[in-house]
Amino acid sequence: MVLWFPLLLVASILLLMEAGRWFGTRWQCRNPEASSGGNAVEASIFGLMGLLFAFTFYGAATRFDARRSLIVEEANAIETAYLHLDLLPAGAQPQLRENFRKYVHSRLAIYQEIPDWEAVDALQRELNHSIALQREIWQQAVAATKRADYSLGEALIVLPIDRMIDVATARNAALQRHPPSVVWGMLALALLASCVLAGYSMALSGSRNWVHIVVFSLLFSAVIYVNVDFEYPRMRGLIQLDEMDQLLVQTLDRMK
Repeated sequence: MVLWFPLLLVASILLLMEAGRWFGTRWQCRNPEASSGGNAVEASIFGLMGLLFAFTFYGAATRFDARRSLIVEEANAIETAYLHLDLLPAGAQPQLRENFRKYVHSRLAIYQEIPDWEAVDALQRELNHSIALQREIWQQAVAATKRADYSLGEALIVLPIDRMIDVATARNAALQRHPPSVVWGMLALALLASCVLAGYSMALSGSRNWVHIVVFSLLFSAVIYVNVDFEYPRMRGLIQLDEMDQLLVQTLDRMK
């Protein structure tokens, strides 16, 4: 995730707090008897925001762990299916092995394209290429087991390939598994209300407390940043899945 995002978060929170303080100052000028009697409302809004952050943070961390597990499953499924090709007749193996290598290259290319926001078309082309290779591998494996004419061919060759395809489909689905946009909207609304109310309370108290302002803005920005980083770990942020992708690279190396 690029550097401008956390900076934008800090700037937005500071501006919202200043807007709340400006509104509080204007309100106090018009209503000199006004006091900060809305503590219960503020506590409720801050509590609601904390609850929303807790749920989204937990969900993002859970999905992150699931994506890491799927990388391990895919690497294991591909290597298992590749090793089982040894059971096929020697004449059927070279083309299948070559297609397996192309398939792993395609799977790696998919995840290399994801960090580029402008690579949507390239990503879709690579996904289609990967699916086409799956079908070709499947058809070649089925044809080879029929030619081999042995009863365990399906269990030993076709089923591992079927598992490989299933895990790839699960990984593709995990790429698009994120909270609904309404959840992000609720988080933004809660943050907006909290920042404005914090600034409003400072106006009624009569002074800016820069320690509170800086700590509030930095802490909230950090929480939001980590939350989004967990949710989108391939957007070049601090949290990455690149190390786990090395499992597929190692699998490809063992195919040579």
